[in-house]
Amino acid sequence: MSAKKKPEWLRKKMPDKKSLDKMQAMVKDLSLHTVCQEANCPNIGECFENRTATFMIMGDVCTRGCRFCAVGKGEAPVLDPDEPRHVAEAVSELNLKHAVITSVTRDDLPDGGAAHFAETIRAVRRMNPSTSIEVLIPDLQGSEAALDIVLEAKPEILNHNIETVPSLYGNVRPGADYQRSIDLLKRVKEKNPAILSKTGIMVGLGESAEEMHGVMDTLVEIKCDILTIGQYLQPSSEHLPVEEFVTPEQFEVYKKMGIQKGIPFVESGPFIRSSYNAARAMEVLNNH
Repeated sequence: MSAKKKPEWLRKKMPDKKSLDKMQAMVKDLSLHTVCQEANCPNIGECFENRTATFMIMGDVCTRGCRFCAVGKGEAPVLDPDEPRHVAEAVSELNLKHAVITSVTRDDLPDGGAAHFAETIRAVRRMNPSTSIEVLIPDLQGSEAALDIVLEAKPEILNHNIETVPSLYGNVRPGADYQRSIDLLKRVKEKNPAILSKTGIMVGLGESAEEMHGVMDTLVEIKCDILTIGQYLQPSSEHLPVEEFVTPEQFEVYKKMGIQKGIPFVESGPFIRSSYNAARAMEVLNNH
């Protein structure tokens, strides 16, 4: 089956090469990875021009085999004890107001990498006390103790992406579990209501509007604060094909639907990614 042709609304202007080269050089110098590069994010040029990046800790090899993701799979590396400090230095050098930190899934670690996340949050906080911190974490295999370790470091936002609707999990996220992800998000608000909970979903994988309704109802029930909805794009021929290019109009329908149902902040559009314009949600919610 041949790949679907991208519609006009999914074309991005080329990034400014100078900004891109400068950011990439700094990231390389500090032995860091950004999810922007590893996951082939379509917003890389725009974000790098604005001197923002989502740092990916714990290496660039994932222990899961999700069929939508461009991040490398295989045997994960030993954790770098200097990495939390390097992330803090990068945040300082970039003078970020809002830092986003994510990771590959590390099922090989007893705590899923929770302690490394916590140490990175603390390192960024020590060096950049006025910077707000958002972490985008894996499901930690459902461990409540591991989640507590991350929450105790008090990030402003805790994000965990559900990625798709329940019926597609077996095909899109083998090794993950929809209810496990929902339970993680629910616990964030139960354990510390001051921390904003956030999740993201990709569309264009074969989900129905009714299923999207159902997911949003669940997110309202668990008091999720922020939802991002973006178009799935096939990273390579080895990955899942795009079933549908969702129109900008339908993204707007989803946004209105989420807000009407009671999700406080919804960002929805073809190019929306989990970390895109991440600081805006916090600014809006804090001013309410």
